[in-house]
Amino acid sequence: MTDLYDAAAALPRLLRGAGPPRPTGSLPPPAAVRWESATGHLHRSRSAPQARPDLLDVVRGTLRVTPPAAVVAHHTAAQLHGFGVVPVRSVHVAVPGGTPVPQRRGVTAHESVLPFGDLTEVCGLPCLPAPRTAVDLARTLPRPDALAILDAALRSGAVTVETLTAELVRHDRLRGIRQARELAAIASPLAECRQETHLRLVLHDGRLPAPAPQLGVTDEWGVERHRTDLGYLRQRVGVEYDGIAHLDRRGSRLDPRRHDWLTRQGWTIRYVSDDDLYRRPDLLVAAVRATLTRRSWWRPRPYAEVPRSATG
Repeated sequence: MTDLYDAAAALPRLLRGAGPPRPTGSLPPPAAVRWESATGHLHRSRSAPQARPDLLDVVRGTLRVTPPAAVVAHHTAAQLHGFGVVPVRSVHVAVPGGTPVPQRRGVTAHESVLPFGDLTEVCGLPCLPAPRTAVDLARTLPRPDALAILDAALRSGAVTVETLTAELVRHDRLRGIRQARELAAIASPLAECRQETHLRLVLHDGRLPAPAPQLGVTDEWGVERHRTDLGYLRQRVGVEYDGIAHLDRRGSRLDPRRHDWLTRQGWTIRYVSDDDLYRRPDLLVAAVRATLTRRSWWRPRPYAEVPRSATG
């Protein structure tokens, strides 16, 4: 699956347009399916040369061989809600507390501590609601991926700050709730991919001032000309991820005319590679801190730069 959050948000719409459900008898058993979320493909195993199933086929087949009370949860529910941005290779379901947890290849089952409450039907499948799914993942995933889930959930519109806050209260005292609360406080609907989210978290953990995501840079007439992934308006410092996930935008980001224009406006842009982000985070933080320190004397021009809205 691509790391771009908008692509994840589009998946439920694509699934809804995939046509009517197949007859129950034609659904493949989970053992006959290889699900490769990392590449976005679903493949039939070699021993079953039939039509390739999509995600809905796989989940329907899984629910046929799990307890009747099982519902779609965690990563799989996140995909159906539009914020499944962490690759997985199994179908995730949840069962009520005290229900035997199924042990099947290709299925990850979770025993729910909290009651299910009202379920959400997505593409005809029973799912845990989007806020519950987001908090379940934010409590249990490593911090970078947990924040990516929260960012993508807010960006997709499946979750709002209000519903997320209410769900955090329901999870009070459960394992990982402290992490979920911390990350919910810095989650943003403006991030566009996991790596941008991870970059923001690295700066946060490095105790740097919070940058503005997707900061728009305007000209003297107030027209937005460019955006920076992360920006510090007062110092006019931009921090931009420039790695594999941005191959489709690399040309515009490394355009010398764009860089020269930003420089003429008094901006300093630091470009961050995958190696910087994942192998040298301490050096990355030190470099950004040094840049902010050098630029702390700078005062902005009369016109303003405004953060891009979540829908813009």
